[in-house]
Amino acid sequence: MQKNNFFDSLWFTAGVSILIGLVVYLLPVPQSLYEIAEAVPARDAQRAWTLLAIFAFTIAAFILKPWPMGTVAFIAIVMLVITRTLGIGPALSGFSNTVMWLIISAFFICRGFIKTRLGERVSYLFMKKFGKKTLGLSYSFIASNLVISPAMASSTARMGGVLFPIIRSLAEVSDSKPENGTERRVGSFLLFTTFQADMPISAMFMTAMAANPLAVLIAREVIGVEITWVQWMIAAIVPGLVTLAVLPLILYKLYPPEIKETPEAAEIAKKKLEEMGPLSLIEKKMIGIFFMVLLLWIFGSYIGIDATTSALIGVCTMLLINVLTFEDVKNEKIAWETLIWFATMVMMAGQLNTLGIIPWFSDIVTNAVHGLSWQMAFLIIALVYYYSHYFFASNTVHVSAMYGALLAVAVAVGTPPLFAALSLAFISSLFGGLTHYATGSAPVIFGSGYIKQNHFWGYAFIISIVFNIIWLGLGGLWWRVLGLW
Repeated sequence: MQKNNFFDSLWFTAGVSILIGLVVYLLPVPQSLYEIAEAVPARDAQRAWTLLAIFAFTIAAFILKPWPMGTVAFIAIVMLVITRTLGIGPALSGFSNTVMWLIISAFFICRGFIKTRLGERVSYLFMKKFGKKTLGLSYSFIASNLVISPAMASSTARMGGVLFPIIRSLAEVSDSKPENGTERRVGSFLLFTTFQADMPISAMFMTAMAANPLAVLIAREVIGVEITWVQWMIAAIVPGLVTLAVLPLILYKLYPPEIKETPEAAEIAKKKLEEMGPLSLIEKKMIGIFFMVLLLWIFGSYIGIDATTSALIGVCTMLLINVLTFEDVKNEKIAWETLIWFATMVMMAGQLNTLGIIPWFSDIVTNAVHGLSWQMAFLIIALVYYYSHYFFASNTVHVSAMYGALLAVAVAVGTPPLFAALSLAFISSLFGGLTHYATGSAPVIFGSGYIKQNHFWGYAFIISIVFNIIWLGLGGLWWRVLGLW
């Protein structure tokens, strides 16, 4: 027992985290990294290696948790500055990232659903319609996401702003709350399943995720391949629908809800709705704000309003018409903690690319696959691209950093260009479920407290294997039928 207490202690977990960072730092800087750094004036091999060491410490500390994640983030920022790896401006640059404020706004919109009891009402309506089985509820949320995804190019907005408040309210109605230790009743399963399903949904349409059009642009510039919206949809539809069909069933076995059948739920929901009576004025205000933000998320790009601005407009409106008070905003502690650690991760991921670590890593892959058949080489490239997302806190940053380089490598070893471009583009959405910082909606889901970090990483890794089998296996056969290879 004492041994377990020691291994769980601050001194041990902090020591291991620091040791991991020191081991990386004390390793000799590879000569190849110096060569890459010399080609671009902005790069510096020694600073890049120090950044990698601090990044390794940060990831280890996030996993072992000697301190809260916000504390770890502050330590990482200070370490970057005092080691002169970065100036204070670049070290704090993550806080100006627009995705940060989309995430924070999603927390406030969620608070509006809870405070007005509109989320509770919506939850009872869902319970009344689909409440007999928890598995059926998961499919209903996935179907809702799929329907709106072609018109919403922000997976963060869909998952964090639209679905998360409803699922969280539904979980609370079912007395599934992290603070009570009852998160596994229904909340953990519904949130994690819907979040993981958002990855293949984002991959199914060119307009379903912000980085998808970027991949299309890079494919055109790097290898001269044009990808149309219809080509993308047809190629993705079969592996996408199969993934959405089997994913809830797999997680239902691996990560089951404690409540599986609730035959009385529909009747309870009916009675609760009767007790609540007709919509109150504040609920009507919240409905109006919700649809306003939803319409802005869908159509705002046509009038020059992006997803983050749309969310902030919604928050401002909530404050102006007293749906929320500024006291509510200040008290949303999870939102502010999420801002600190996620902004730090985005900053570090960007600097890993700027200083040369990511290009150096890409060169290693190129040398590793030289001489193999194109099928085997592409499989290695695809898996490296997928699992290198552990180093990224943004799909868009990852696409910017590695998609073009690995696409060029894939084509150079003989992979059919359109096949390579589409496959890596689909992976650019799928890998967003790997970690609790991998994409914009991940910290919203993780920050709710419903999914423990070891569960998040462990089951996400298993799901990543399922995704790869379906998309590279079954998907590969479908793409053969389509004549892509």
